[in-house]
Amino acid sequence: MVWEDGGGDSPSYPIDCSEIAKIWGEIVMIIVMRPDHREEDLLKIVRRLEDINLRVHISKGEHRTIVGAIGDERVIAEIPMETFPGVEKVLPILKPYKLVGREFKPENTVVDIDGLLIGGPQIQIIAGPCAVESREVLEEIAEQIEPAGVHFLRGGAFKPRTSPYAFQGWGEKGLKFLAGVREKTGMKVVTELMDPRDTVLVCKYADIIQIGTRNMQNFRLLTEVGNIDKPVILKRGLCATIKEFLMSAEYIMAQGNEKVILCERGIRTFETETRNTLDISAVPLLKQLTHLPVIVDPSHAVGRADLVPAVSRAAVAAGADGLLVEVHVRPEEAMSDGPQSLRPAVFLSMIEECRRVAEAIGRFI
Repeated sequence: MVWEDGGGDSPSYPIDCSEIAKIWGEIVMIIVMRPDHREEDLLKIVRRLEDINLRVHISKGEHRTIVGAIGDERVIAEIPMETFPGVEKVLPILKPYKLVGREFKPENTVVDIDGLLIGGPQIQIIAGPCAVESREVLEEIAEQIEPAGVHFLRGGAFKPRTSPYAFQGWGEKGLKFLAGVREKTGMKVVTELMDPRDTVLVCKYADIIQIGTRNMQNFRLLTEVGNIDKPVILKRGLCATIKEFLMSAEYIMAQGNEKVILCERGIRTFETETRNTLDISAVPLLKQLTHLPVIVDPSHAVGRADLVPAVSRAAVAAGADGLLVEVHVRPEEAMSDGPQSLRPAVFLSMIEECRRVAEAIGRFI
C-alpha cells in the first residue's frame, strides 16, 4: 500500500514523482471517499482490496481521499465497492490519461506564479508581440497593455517559422530583452521553448515555458519540461484530437511537473477564410475531462485582428481561464504575425468587453 499525503489545492508527493506516475498509470479503479468518512471505513476497503491480491494507492487531498486499486480489473469489478461505508462513488478507469484526468484530482488545479493564479476565479491575460524584435518596441508594448491589468508578457525569442527564410528570433538576446522589461514592469515572462538543448537557457529567463503547436507531440521535449520546476503552457497541435492533447499533457505530468496549462489555439479544417478554426467546444469539454487550467489563444485561432475581440469574448463565456493575445504597437511593421496582432487601443477596449462577459458568469479579469 502506498500513501500519498497532500494538502492545499494540489497534492504533494513525499515519494519519487516518477514512481507516483507509474502507480497511477496502472490504476484500474478509483474509489472516492466521502468527506466525513471514518478511518476505519478506509482501512476496511484497503484490507478487502488486499485480500483479493490488489495493490492499493491512497491519495489524501484537502477535501477528498481517493483510493486507487491496481491489478486485474475483472476481479474488482465483481465486488460492489460502492456499498462499503464511507464510499461516495466508484470510478472505473478506462481513459489512457491518468494524471491529467478528473478521476485523479476532482478539484481544479490552480497554477501559482508568485501569487498570480491561473485556474482560479480570475481570468488571466497574457499579451505581447509574437516575436521579440527590440527592447524599445517590447517596452512600448508592455507600457500600453499594462493598464488592462496584464500581468504576463508574451514574446518569442526562438521562433518556429514555416519558411526557413523567415525571422527565427533573437535567441538569448531576445530573452534578455524580456527579462529587462520584466524588471521594469514586474510582468512575468512567457516564452516558447523549441529545443531540449535550450531548456536551461530559456528557464534562466522565463517564468512560464510555452510548448508550441508544432511541438505538442515532441515527446523528448515534453519529457524535458516535465522535469523542470516551472509552469508549462501546452498548445494543442494543429490536427490533434482532445485525447492526443491530454496524452501530451500526461507526458509532462508523468515526469513530476504538475504545473501544466492547456491552450486551445485553433485546429486545421477545410476553412480558408481564417488561419485556423477555434474549437470553442474544447474549452468546456476539457474542463470536464481534466483538472488542469485551460486558456485560449484567439490570435492564432483566427489569424485576423478584426475577429480576435469576438473570439476572445466567446472564449471567456465558454469558461477559459485565460487569454493569450498578440499585441503590437505597429502591426504593419511586425516581424511576425502582424495581421493577427491587435493595436494596444483595440486590445484595451477588448479587455473591457471581456471583463463584462466575465462578470456575467461570476468571474473577473
